[in-house]
Amino acid sequence: MTEFQSRARAAEEAMRAAFPETPLLRNDHLSQLYGADIWLKREDLSPVRSYKLRGAFNAMRKQTGEALFVAASAGNHAQGVAWMCRQFDVKGVIFMPVTTPQQKIRKTEMFGGANVEIRLIGDYFDDCLHAAQAFVAAEGGHFLSPFDDDDVIEGQASVAVEVERQLGRLPDLMVVPVGGGGLASGLFSYFGTSVQYTFVEPLGGACLRAALEAGEPVALPQVNTFADGAAVAKIGEKTFACLRDVGVANTLTINEDRLCTTMLDMLNVEGIVLEPAGALSVDALKDLGLSIRGRTVVCITSGGNFDFERLPEVKERAQRYSGVKKYFILRLPQRPGALRDFLNFLGPEDDIARFEYLKKSARNFGSVLIGIETSRPQNFQTLLAKLDAHGFTYQDITENETVAQFVI
Repeated sequence: MTEFQSRARAAEEAMRAAFPETPLLRNDHLSQLYGADIWLKREDLSPVRSYKLRGAFNAMRKQTGEALFVAASAGNHAQGVAWMCRQFDVKGVIFMPVTTPQQKIRKTEMFGGANVEIRLIGDYFDDCLHAAQAFVAAEGGHFLSPFDDDDVIEGQASVAVEVERQLGRLPDLMVVPVGGGGLASGLFSYFGTSVQYTFVEPLGGACLRAALEAGEPVALPQVNTFADGAAVAKIGEKTFACLRDVGVANTLTINEDRLCTTMLDMLNVEGIVLEPAGALSVDALKDLGLSIRGRTVVCITSGGNFDFERLPEVKERAQRYSGVKKYFILRLPQRPGALRDFLNFLGPEDDIARFEYLKKSARNFGSVLIGIETSRPQNFQTLLAKLDAHGFTYQDITENETVAQFVI
């Protein structure tokens, strides 16, 4: 047993005084779908619905006598710190991006109660990170990093301790979501090369892959905050030191829209609520495919802090990615019956989900914004063939992000 494994086991044992272990559950649906023995480590079932309270607990228990903790977080780390501030009865100041979902802000307030103060600043995690560090420099307190801290990494490794005990053996493959790298570093430091790994990142926040390609942590020029639990612009120095040799071939990046299809599948089929970052490991199975047949695979479902007000957006993204919903700008003749002619082209499975048209004077044609839902992607081939045959002019704007931001 290595020294790190001993410390991780000691941390996991100490945690039982604060919260129970999370379950490791075999998922029959996914196992049958991929012909593998697939288990979900349900960190979404922790008291704060993510694994983040593990690192917070371990770091705070080692800072005996500290009266003030300062943190920066996009949501889950904030909740873990807030929970632990109440557990240890210490004060906390937590900086969160203005763009953090309201559900995560409210839960942080609830978990911390009178022990925590929340300050909203900046649009991205890195903005509030700088603000938190400046606060510590000016006011004092212990900065509790969400990932780039040895004690936090050690605390996250308690996930590995539980997996090993609950499974009764080592898995063949661990599928691990990556944000700043704290969880991934903890698992890799604990299991070493005794298991294989797939490290999964959102396409708009692939800071581990960028660092591996550059040979050092680098800041992404921009970050897509949809998968806010993993939307980090730059991986940590200490976490990258743990992960620098994992190899780009063992990483995957996931399109945020495709991620939405998995979130809906897990909700509708399994009744499991996952936030975008929490669904990364399950979605990665689509890419792993035949390579996992007959193998034992553990996927870390890292969080379930999902605000259901975002469900329409998730459904919209999933439909667009699956090809069953599209948006068009249609050039329509300004004459009686023109719209009826177009509607006659729609098939029995097609439905109009959006329609905006303003008739303009002194013009022969007008533009229509139209959204169409259907049950099968190939139905659009039939519709567009009819429009082409009858000389209609149209533009598919579904994948035009610049236009879509304004009209969809």
